[in-house]
Formats: sequence, structure tokens, C-alpha cells
Amino acid sequence: MIRDKILIVEDDPGILHFLQTTLSAAGYDVLTVETGKSAMQLISSHCPDLVLLDLGLPDMDGAEIIGAMRTWTSTPVVVVSARDTERDKADALDLGADDYLSKPFGTVELLARIRTALRHTRTGNESSELALTGQYRVDALVIDYKKHRVFIGGEDARLTPNEYRIVALLGKHPGQTLTYKYIMKELWGPAAASDNKLLRVHMANIRRKIEPNPLEPKYFFTEIGVGYRIAEEEE
Repeated sequence: MIRDKILIVEDDPGILHFLQTTLSAAGYDVLTVETGKSAMQLISSHCPDLVLLDLGLPDMDGAEIIGAMRTWTSTPVVVVSARDTERDKADALDLGADDYLSKPFGTVELLARIRTALRHTRTGNESSELALTGQYRVDALVIDYKKHRVFIGGEDARLTPNEYRIVALLGKHPGQTLTYKYIMKELWGPAAASDNKLLRVHMANIRRKIEPNPLEPKYFFTEIGVGYRIAEEEE
């Protein structure tokens, strides 16, 4: 059985040991480096299946690595960083990172994010259910891409065209946080206003129509100051 190869880019010895031990125990083939320069060399020479990347490296900012990688490879990048501001998260995701975990984080969450990023790569960011049936479905929520409609508990959610477009875009990236900037650019073009107020209004209406309790969302989650993600489909 071929194991997924993960490159860990981390300069803190304690965290590096924890990550290496955790991923090895989970069955991954693990490579490690402590500098950005070494990371770039290994990414090009060893072609890892995923890069687990710290941003605060001794010789360069990890964001530079993401930007450089996206000029020539779509290898998934999961950022693990002590930087936890909304701007840091949004910037990394807009540069092309697939996910962002703020330190400290739990083992279960880390492994789940890695599985999600690897799965997105192999399905072209499209869920297997969607690829087979033209539908995204989780629990009572169904997005029917052929009918351009959304159902909750078998009933039409009666979304407006813009509300449907937002839900449809999120459904094509299950479990992945899409930044406000990305969503607005995808739906309304590069000239879309930078103010996400209208997007937030649409999402509030979507939750009102779909969520059993909008204050405790089950399907649509907010990464405050960063963007939105939809629940990942059940396996």
C-alpha cells in the first residue's frame, strides 16, 4: 500500500517531534525540514502529497512558500501557525493555502484537516457524491446542481438566485474555508466591492431558511473575519 507523503515545515523542535510522531502513527510517510529554503528544495525534489507549513520560519516567511508553490504546483498546503489573527488566516488562504490551523490544536482536528485537504486534491475540490450524482448532501441538506435548487428535509429552501450561488459554491468545497474575498470574486467578478456586508446579509438569510437553529449552525460555519465553510459530507 502506497502511503501519502507529508512534508512538515516547522522550526520548533517540540512541535516538530509532536507532528512527526502523530502523522507517522496515523500511517503517513513523513519528511521534515526546519527552514523555508530546505522546504522549497524538498517540495521540488520529493513531490510530497501535502505540506504542513509553519509561517514563522527562521529564514523566510511561510507565506512566501505558499505564493511560490502556487506558481507551479497544486500540492495542498495546511498552515499550522501561532499567528491567529483574521488577517493572517485570510491572507494565507487567499495566497492558496488549503486550510489554516492556529496553535495550539488537537490531534483529531489536525488529522481531519489533512484528510480533507488530501481528498479535495484527488477529487478536484469536488466531492465524490457531487461527481457521481450531481448533488451535495449532508444530513437533511441537499444541493441539487442539476435542478439549481436546495432542499432541506425534502422541502425546497426557496433560495434567491444569489443565495443559491453562494450555497452552490460552498458545496463544491465541502469542509474547506472559502475567504470572503474568494467568494465575492468567484460570484461577482474581480471588480466586486471589498466590503463583505452584502455577503453577510445573504448568509444570514441562507441560515434562516436552512439551519434548524441559525445561532447554532449545523451546515454553514463562519471563520470570523476570514470566510465561510460548509459541513463536510458524511462518509
